[in-house]
Amino acid sequence: MTGFDDREKAFETKFAKDQELAFRVTARRNRLLGEWAAELMGLTREETDAYAKAVVQADFEEAGDEDVVRKLLGDLVSAGVDMDESRIRTALSDKMAEARRQFMQEG
Repeated sequence: MTGFDDREKAFETKFAKDQELAFRVTARRNRLLGEWAAELMGLTREETDAYAKAVVQADFEEAGDEDVVRKLLGDLVSAGVDMDESRIRTALSDKMAEARRQFMQEG
């Protein structure tokens, strides 16, 4: 039984590390999205930092990306930026790839 227990523990450890990495990559993606949107809205450096943090926080409202898309679309349109959901989803995909690249380069 020890071999089975060891494999089970190793699997659980790997799963936990994979979940943590996925969380960190998504948080990085959301920060990059916030910076992208802040630039489109012409925010200052300090405002950009605060806005990027707000986008990261918005992702905790519900499962999936809908909360982030909704926040970005609402904020960008309110700021007078010509934006639609399709462009945000494209940016979401692009920033996810960028976040993954950054994590791969770090470690």
